[in-house]
Amino acid sequence: MTSSKNSQRLENKWDDAHTRKMSEPEKLLYRSNLLGSDKRITNYGGGNTSAKVTQMDPLTKNVTDVLWVKGSGGDVGSIKMDGFSTLYMEKLNALRGLYRGVEFEDEMVAYLPHCTFNLNPRAASIDTPLHAYVPAKHVDHMHPDAIIAIAAAKDSKALTQQIFGDSIGWLPWKKPGFELGLWLSDFCEKNPDAKGVVLESHGLFTWADDAKDCYELTLDVIQTAVDWFARETAGKDAFGGAVHTSLSAEDRRATAARLMPAIRGYVSGQQHMVGHFTDSDAVLEFVNAKDMERLAALGTSCPDHFLRTKICPLVVDFDPAKPDVDATIAGLDEAIAEYRVGYQAYYDRCKRDDSPAIRDPSAVVYLIPGVGMITFAKDKATARISGEFYVNAINVMRGADAVSEYQGLPEQEAFDIEYWLLEEAKLQRMPAPKSMAGRVALVTGGAGGIGAATAERYLCEGACVMLADIDDAALAEIFESLSTKYSADVVRTVNMNVTDEAAVASAYDDIAAEFGGVDILVSNAGIASSAPIEETSLDLWNKNMSILSTGYFLVSREAFKLFKVQDMGGAVVFVASKNGLAASPNASAYCTAKASEIHLARCLALEGAPMGVRVNVVNPDAVLKGSKIWQGEWLDQRAGTYGTDKDGLEEMYRDRSMLKRSVLPEDIAEAAYFLASDLSAKSTGNIINVDAGNKEAFTR
Repeated sequence: MTSSKNSQRLENKWDDAHTRKMSEPEKLLYRSNLLGSDKRITNYGGGNTSAKVTQMDPLTKNVTDVLWVKGSGGDVGSIKMDGFSTLYMEKLNALRGLYRGVEFEDEMVAYLPHCTFNLNPRAASIDTPLHAYVPAKHVDHMHPDAIIAIAAAKDSKALTQQIFGDSIGWLPWKKPGFELGLWLSDFCEKNPDAKGVVLESHGLFTWADDAKDCYELTLDVIQTAVDWFARETAGKDAFGGAVHTSLSAEDRRATAARLMPAIRGYVSGQQHMVGHFTDSDAVLEFVNAKDMERLAALGTSCPDHFLRTKICPLVVDFDPAKPDVDATIAGLDEAIAEYRVGYQAYYDRCKRDDSPAIRDPSAVVYLIPGVGMITFAKDKATARISGEFYVNAINVMRGADAVSEYQGLPEQEAFDIEYWLLEEAKLQRMPAPKSMAGRVALVTGGAGGIGAATAERYLCEGACVMLADIDDAALAEIFESLSTKYSADVVRTVNMNVTDEAAVASAYDDIAAEFGGVDILVSNAGIASSAPIEETSLDLWNKNMSILSTGYFLVSREAFKLFKVQDMGGAVVFVASKNGLAASPNASAYCTAKASEIHLARCLALEGAPMGVRVNVVNPDAVLKGSKIWQGEWLDQRAGTYGTDKDGLEEMYRDRSMLKRSVLPEDIAEAAYFLASDLSAKSTGNIINVDAGNKEAFTR
């Protein structure tokens, strides 16, 4: 926005050939998606667009004017046609006569459903009057960093006049709602030649009577601001100049990987939280700067920013010139407690008689000099987006403080947005979190049938999952499938050999840096071998023990280290085998290693219980579908042992079971879900056989 790093011009993407046959609502959708595709124009979920369209009333068959406007909670970049509210302009205009004044403006929201056109179920947003009462047919309301930098400057009115002259007006801060809609209406009436307005501490409104003209005007106004800042800030040190030097990229990530589980443990008291780490150039420039702490303490300005980031961040005590991560971790308890006390005081100073109860008082944003920014939220997407919003705030502070003096919203105004009863009502309407919301799982053998099925079972319940395997091609295929279905935010992969101590430790560093820590380990990596004892080589024996016993030990040990740092419990699920309880011919190495897994789980259950870590075992049998161990030699060997061929092996296993049913990866995944979820909160040291019934494997 205001630095050379982001000086690329906004691209006019309007395609006349593409829009020639579009209806006005279709052009509105097209315009919205174009604007939302560039985060320099507006942030995720921020801003809204509208069009006033002449349509036939479905009941009276008379022609009427209809306002199409982005509905509540949507995002202009990804909105579809059903994301717009539609309202009768005649009825919206009638609301003016019902308005009882600013102290009653929230009651106007309840009237909006009475204005709905064509029974549209999409709820109208609080910004609807702002669009309705601008007389132009097309209106854009965006939150570009360049404009908010003007809006958040101490002398923003003078700057607006200096940059835009009379073409763009200025209005002082006013919380979004009916009153601001009337202010805009009054401004348009008194300034008929104006093309838009800057709202103090908020954003930009632009308007025109043609969809393309409105789009191009929005781009032109933003570009004008970007160019002006580029000229005014050329050669100036941002934020007072650097006083810290960044660690190397490798050391930044390693530091974040150590800090994040500790922070996560402190902030997950009310619910499990997920972390996101950012060390972009913009973030590093800010956290390393002389004025960072002064500006951070002022809080954010635009309502969209602090709704996502809280009023201000927590600056972590860390000196990159003398890095001492242990000392920083030791000081986190006091720092986070102090932030919570400060947030409680803010709430107590500003609360009103009808304010909602205080929410989680922990910080969302953590700034670390020389390292970057960590954000925590209820889910990964929200943590990432919160970080993006704070980068917006950084850009705003950079610009405003360079040409004037940055100012955040007055504390009471910020509180009235954060604890707005309308926002609270929106929060209360949100669906209940899924059973694994905020949980983070590591699944070894993640590219195989059982691992992939378990990962999907966890993902569908709201967890984040890292799949570990040594097969990069298979991992890439699974990642593509699961990330497409559940979003790239919640799925990660890592090449990890469970027998390599360094690789295992590195994988846990990755999961800590990507998600903030770990709650669930599913130890599932495996091989299988079949040979009579006299033909079992030492190499074959050691290979089984290395992967199936030592590998389970290594991944569990590292999980326990993170569990201890987080101090919030955890769950370990070993995928062992029926063969760990019931001996099979010609498989002594495999059966012995699987028995070792089961006993290791019992030992870990004893050690984990005092810190709330549960360790349990799933024993599958004959899971042929999608299983990598049932490919190649193992399949041939077991078929030979039982005197059948490949095609007959699954039927043989099914027929020998007590229930006469095949066992599928999804069946194992269901048991792994039960043992990792709160459904089994009082179970540890247990074994669930998922083998369709085998009396030799009965645990009693």
